[in-house]
Formats: sequence, structure tokens, C-alpha cells
Amino acid sequence: MEKSLVAIIWATVIVVTILVILVKCILKRSKNINVVVAQNLESPTLNGLYKFTIVEIENAINNIDKTNYMRISRKLIGNGSRGELCQGILPSGQVVAIKEMHKTEDAVGSFITEVECLSRARHPSIVCLLGFCNEDGKHFLVYENYSAGNLAQYFLREDTVLTWHARVKILRNCACAIKYLHHYIDGCIIHRHIKLSSILLSETLEPKLCGFGQAKMLGMHESQVFEEFVENGVYTDPEYKNSGLLTCSTDVYGFGIIMLQVLSGPRIAHFGEDDKNILLTKAKDVSRGKLPISEFEDPWLKGKLINDEALKSILQIALLCVAETSKERPTIEQVSEELNKAWSLTNNVGHPININPPL
Repeated sequence: MEKSLVAIIWATVIVVTILVILVKCILKRSKNINVVVAQNLESPTLNGLYKFTIVEIENAINNIDKTNYMRISRKLIGNGSRGELCQGILPSGQVVAIKEMHKTEDAVGSFITEVECLSRARHPSIVCLLGFCNEDGKHFLVYENYSAGNLAQYFLREDTVLTWHARVKILRNCACAIKYLHHYIDGCIIHRHIKLSSILLSETLEPKLCGFGQAKMLGMHESQVFEEFVENGVYTDPEYKNSGLLTCSTDVYGFGIIMLQVLSGPRIAHFGEDDKNILLTKAKDVSRGKLPISEFEDPWLKGKLINDEALKSILQIALLCVAETSKERPTIEQVSEELNKAWSLTNNVGHPININPPL
């Protein structure tokens, strides 16, 4: 009996000791994360970003109306793997998008990366970060609000269709933004997560590149190998996936897939590898003359002022972008040049930005 009691006591002591050690490790890790965040956010390069208080963030998210002290329920815009995006209203009345980061190490790392990148990178076609908040172990990012959602959502809409003119403009402006990142004054910034949903749209369908949580700054290096690999679904550069070698061409590959999607307009909620392979096969068949160019047009744009010469030009450069190796792909400068040519062929004053879908 006494031996059993002693065994129980020792087992209890061991369990309690393990629990204490685990709690200490978690607290230490959390403290280290907060220290890293604090150190990174003290950089002078963050000048121009407003540091919100937690009270300001909560008031904005909960939409407190000071005229009648009513609290309106939180308006959720989106939910991702690293945070939840809500609509907010600042005291000035400006509508903003506020991302509350999840309490994970990956999410905090993305928070730091976005603040560092977007405090440096300022471009008309890059999302505008207004400020951030890191208080009480919580992390928020405050952006300008873009009411039309992202490009992936827009293609799934049944009430309107992007015109050919608007599509070329979106691609052209996004290429300009990527070119700006790849030639940033302090060294190349690689986005690493370029996809349809990483392109936000304003009311007038001006594109804004977003989603910088996985971005990497290579400094003056042309390429670098990273142990950490970032999966990007159908937009993942196969060379980067196989070797870990990150180059500017990683973004070019993803943008090539985007160009093919924008040309053909596939209305598929979950665009997977099979859908991508079908798209690539059709693009190659059109390029080789096995299929007419009209086979690659968005069916909802049939007869809607598509410039076939511009379509062929974009199709050709897009196929070069999705080559298996970076050596076979064009630079973003070459892509941008071709899109500028396509824009010149397409640009006619008075074109609408969207049209009604076919009946």
C-alpha cells in the first residue's frame, strides 16, 4: 500500500514538473516573439506609418457611432491562414480594412514582414498600409479599403464581366508593381505569393498588389537558397519548389499563370492542378496553331471588342513565363514591355470597365 502511494506521489511530481517546464517554455517563446516584434518595429524605415492603439483598433472594428453610442456588429471581409480581415471605420469616417493576425509564430512573422515591406514599398499599384498595432500580445494591420474585393472573387461574379480593356490594364499595372519590387533601391523584393486573390480592386478596378506576408528581400543578390519553402498552390514556381532557389523569376512564373487566367476567364472557385494543366495545354495548342485564338477567349467576352493581336502577344509572353526553369523565362521588364504594347493596341478612350454577362 505504502509503495503504491509513493509511486503515485512521484508520478504526480513528475507530471507537475513537466507541466511547469512546458508553461515556462511557452511563456519564454511568447516573450521572445514580442521582443523580436518590438525590435523590428523600432526601425527608422517605418516612418510614415501610424501606430494605432488597441483602443483605436477596437473602436474602428466595432464601428462605434459616437453620435448615438450604438455599437454595430463587426463586418468580416475575409479569413486566411494567418489572420482575419474586417472592415473598420476611422474617426475621420474613412473606411479601412483591418487584419487581426492569429496568435501563431508564422502569423507574427508575416505581420513583421508586411510592416517592413509596405513601409518601404510605395507604388500606385501596391496596397497602401496606413498603420499597425502591436499591443497586449495582439497584432493588427490597417490598410486602405478596396471595395471591389480581389480579382479571384471578381471573376466568380455573375452580375458583371471585366471588359478586355480592363483586363489588359490590370495586367499592365500589376507588372509595373512587380517590376518596381524587383528593382527596389535597397535590393530585390520577391513577393513569393502572387496569385489572383493577391490582386485587390478599387471601385474603378484599379489593381493593388497585396499579401506581402511571405515576401523576401534579397538585397543585392540575384538569387538565394532558403530552407523555408512557401507553397503557393498552382502558382508555385517548380524550380523554386525543387531546389529552394528563390529568384525574381519565382514571381514571374506566378504572374504567367495569372495572365493566362485573366485572358481565358475560368470561373472556377477552387482552381487546382488539373484546371491549370487543362489551361496550359489549351494555351500551348493555340500558340502552335492547333486551335484558333478564339478558343482562348473568355466565352463571356465573345465579340466584345477583343484585340486579337494584343491577345496573341499576351498569350505568348505568358507561356514563356511558365517555363519550367528560370533561364527559359523572360524578366519582368520584358513582360511589362509586352503588356505596354498590348495596352497601346487596346487603349481606346471611352471603353467601359465592365459589362453585363451574356444571357
